[in-house]
Amino acid sequence: MYSVIRKFLFLFSAERVHYFVMNMLKFVCDIGFFKKILSKIFTLNNSSLEREFFGLHFKNPVGLGAGFDKNALYLRELEALGFGFVEIGTVTPLPQSGNEKPRLFRLPKDNALINRMGFNNDGVEIIRKRLEAWHNYKPQTTNYKLIIGGNIGKNKITPNENAWKDYEICFNGLFDYVDYFVVNVSSPNTPGLRELQEKDSLRKILSHLQTINAAKPKRKPLLLKIAPDLTKEQLDDIIELSFEVKLDGLVATNTTIGRELLKTNADKIKKIGAGGLSGKPLMERSTEVLEYIMQQTNGKIPVIASGGVFSGAEAKEKFDRGAALVQVWTGFIYEGPFIAKNICAYLAERENDQTK
Repeated sequence: MYSVIRKFLFLFSAERVHYFVMNMLKFVCDIGFFKKILSKIFTLNNSSLEREFFGLHFKNPVGLGAGFDKNALYLRELEALGFGFVEIGTVTPLPQSGNEKPRLFRLPKDNALINRMGFNNDGVEIIRKRLEAWHNYKPQTTNYKLIIGGNIGKNKITPNENAWKDYEICFNGLFDYVDYFVVNVSSPNTPGLRELQEKDSLRKILSHLQTINAAKPKRKPLLLKIAPDLTKEQLDDIIELSFEVKLDGLVATNTTIGRELLKTNADKIKKIGAGGLSGKPLMERSTEVLEYIMQQTNGKIPVIASGGVFSGAEAKEKFDRGAALVQVWTGFIYEGPFIAKNICAYLAERENDQTK
């Protein structure tokens, strides 16, 4: 059924369809009775799926990656679709409109997307108020709490030498209303941002946030999202720094600037231009990065695996390679609203097989 709906939706602008569909879902969920029905349809509650990481209890290990709900507009709706956790953002101190449209492109032959959104978001103050409202909202359809991650970044106009100040503003602004933080220095769509992945720049940002974190009555887990395009030497630096500043985990990986082995016509790729590639083509490389981190750390740094997960089998591959949790994004676009439930059902079935 969804494959038919997808063909129709893919006739229209990717970004416009995204907001149209989510706003329609929001309209439906405004009617409490229908939200309960949606939750029953799309949610799989199974104790074998529950996880404990970063001092947090996840009802299941399948999350939605940052960039889907940038502005914390659809938490109730995403909860109804059965996700165990949702990462909002990337949030910046000031609102910004992002890059010029069009900036989100589908590659159906590759089950992929290219985006150059550019951290478009409503800014930390508005998003904080939405999260406060969510925090005060008492869900009636589930016995579990939806875990919320806060993905934070810097404004485009902020020079790199002052980036640490932007991360501090976002960290303090969201602190009371998210369950964990992810520092994003790996998006390819903000000029110069990936330069912050260099060891000295990262140390300044992460050490400063951990100092603030330690002074809070109860600290929040702090993670770092990394690019798939890093060399082994760069990955080694990040691993060393992760231990040095006592990071709680890593998110591996963000989108790639690579364009290798795509089935989509090369002229179309050239016409689309710059942006981060996500989806199926990222599966192999993101898994390689995950596996390398596990090997180099003996599994001592938990990793949220992101990149190319469309099915339960692909999620299980990430877990088999050492992932703590998985995130989907592009898979949601191609597989539809049952993706979280389908992955959970596959994982629960495999769990049951192992216990027999």
